[in-house]
Amino acid sequence: MRRKPATVRIARWSATHPWSAIGLWVVFVALCLLLGGAAGTQRISDAESGVGESGRAGRITASGRFTEKPEENVLITAAGGGRLDTATARKAAAELAGRMRALPEVESVGSALPSPDGTALLLPVTMRGDTEDADTRVQPLLDASAATERAHEGLTIDQIGTGSTAKGLGETLGEDFRKAELISLPLTLLILLVVFGAIIAAGVPVLLALSCVGAAIGLSALASHVLPETSAVSNVILLMGMAVGVDYSLFHLKREREERRKGASHLDAIEIAAETSGHTVVVSGTTVIVSMAGLYLAQEATFASLATGSIIVVAVAVLASLTVLPALLAKLGRWVDRPRVPFLWRLTLRSSSGSRLWPVLLRPALVRPALTLAVSVGALLVLALPALDLRLKQPGSDDLSRDIPVVRAMDRLTAAFPGKGTVHQVAVRAPAERADEVEAALRSLLNRAEDERLFAHDLAPAIRASADRRVHTVAVGTPHSPRSDGARASLALLRAWVPEALAPVRGAEGAVGGKVAQGVDFTGHLKDRMPWVVGFVLLLTFVTMAAIFRSLAVALSAILLNLLSAAASFGVLVAVFQHTWAEGLLDFHSSGAVVSWLPLFLFVVLFGLSMDYHVFVVSRIREAALDGAGVRDAVREGITRSAGVVTGAAIVMVAVFAVFGTLSMVEFKQLGVGLAAAILLDAVVIRIFVLPALMTALGRWNWWPGGLGPASRGRHAARSDADRPPRPPVPVPVGAAAGEHRR
Repeated sequence: MRRKPATVRIARWSATHPWSAIGLWVVFVALCLLLGGAAGTQRISDAESGVGESGRAGRITASGRFTEKPEENVLITAAGGGRLDTATARKAAAELAGRMRALPEVESVGSALPSPDGTALLLPVTMRGDTEDADTRVQPLLDASAATERAHEGLTIDQIGTGSTAKGLGETLGEDFRKAELISLPLTLLILLVVFGAIIAAGVPVLLALSCVGAAIGLSALASHVLPETSAVSNVILLMGMAVGVDYSLFHLKREREERRKGASHLDAIEIAAETSGHTVVVSGTTVIVSMAGLYLAQEATFASLATGSIIVVAVAVLASLTVLPALLAKLGRWVDRPRVPFLWRLTLRSSSGSRLWPVLLRPALVRPALTLAVSVGALLVLALPALDLRLKQPGSDDLSRDIPVVRAMDRLTAAFPGKGTVHQVAVRAPAERADEVEAALRSLLNRAEDERLFAHDLAPAIRASADRRVHTVAVGTPHSPRSDGARASLALLRAWVPEALAPVRGAEGAVGGKVAQGVDFTGHLKDRMPWVVGFVLLLTFVTMAAIFRSLAVALSAILLNLLSAAASFGVLVAVFQHTWAEGLLDFHSSGAVVSWLPLFLFVVLFGLSMDYHVFVVSRIREAALDGAGVRDAVREGITRSAGVVTGAAIVMVAVFAVFGTLSMVEFKQLGVGLAAAILLDAVVIRIFVLPALMTALGRWNWWPGGLGPASRGRHAARSDADRPPRPPVPVPVGAAAGEHRR
């Protein structure tokens, strides 16, 4: 008698010791949250997040330990955009300046400056401390501005600056995510209620997914002390955790219910589910983790942070489905199907006994596989065509929703005080004894820029030196907007001049940074690293699938189908966000491009999540083939039996991702729409038409080169056990569900 798989042994122990398993899981989640909260989160600094020459310039500047004071700008305009009463505005500015100077958070208040067109007055304020925590200390200043506005009817007083802008955007985004949670949780429960027809069965996956998210957030905080994390990690953990946490529980729970309805005892059904769906969950989780690990090859701190958070939450979700879920099922027993929702319960019974819909949908793929394959693949390629025009850009203020109050205030400030181009930051590090030579070199650089039309000539830039005189910085202005060709041309020219200027200075290291440089370097870095990340994901996924199914054909088809669905989703993303037709529908302003970090992250996530369904469906098809079914029958049985689970899981994922499309930040809108479109295409077009048509057309070549190999126990474990000699009965352990027994 062969040794049972680890998934079965773990599930059996959990099912026969339910309180121990549940207690250990609760302790695990609580410890993760407590330890993570106690350790705190180490955030990625600006210097750590930079890449290329701009990243090097940031690190050089950071090593100089310059004191950066948070600055706030108070804009006074006429309410409703009318004509400004200058005397009233100056009186309000003087009153506000007095209130500001009385605050301990304020270091100095400048003189009120009128706008060029006379429609606004600007009061500059400098805060004490540094910029790191300015958003947590800016509230008294905001209160002073609000009090002054209330005291002067007819004036609008806006505050825009280091702390107030960060606070305003953070609060808006936090409110967005709270709304998303309030929408997504009831929506997920409603979908699962339709899938299971019973309230407890619908609640179990959501409860486990939430516990996985909590544990992963705590573990991510601990991991941040090794790999600092970006502020978006918790959002990605929520997104991924709800998706895979619900999916893995759904796979397991549906299979356990299916086996019980075939006559298996509760404990036998749990074991069979662990051996089949449990194995599939491990494989699916492994493929997602492998895909996300590819982000480390991007060699960029933000991607590494997102990869770490995603890997942690997927691993926790796999652990939960293998350990605590069998314990919950054993403890709940028949109560897992209570209370029943009458109509929905009858619907689930009918679908489990054999739906009439899926055989009809599968008929084209099974009867005319070549034609179905050609039409469906052609349709996906047409959807992918817009991706050929993919344009990338760094996210900026023009990508923010104008519904955000602080963004509207920024627009008013820009209208009253139009910007004059942008600046490049030159940073130089050299031995302290070379400080005079460095300053001379930078002055010659500035003199050279005076004679070049690409640079601004109305500024008098000051050269800053660190306290130890080892680091020097200077801002070189340009009259061109940050995303213009002129700004990029001036950057290229300045980067050519800096090495020439510093050549006589022995031991000097120079670099050019700034907003323009960051965008250029980040996009270029992604283009350089993309082939490595994609190649890694494709290779390891191919090896994983080939090892699991012992078939190169299955592994190759999995790669091709997932590339096809990813390309189609990129096409949808470009069609929606690089054009204006969907602006009113999704409440965004098109910048004519896709956020630069999104394609790489989206590809990795899509590849991992799509493999969930692929592994689950192909596993069911292989089970039927191992049972002796022909190719068409195996495809029909495998997809029909898995269709309900895959459809339910896909609807949950699409619903969760689509909610992210309602957020204010356009980058999260793009992420949500891209993921939702990809999962929808994958679950509908790939699984109903492309996959069955391809496997039917390939026939016995599906399992090349190894064939099906020896029959595995699979879902027929109970049948194999029936052929064994009977064992003496053993007592039912305390806490086991009624009706359970040991074989």
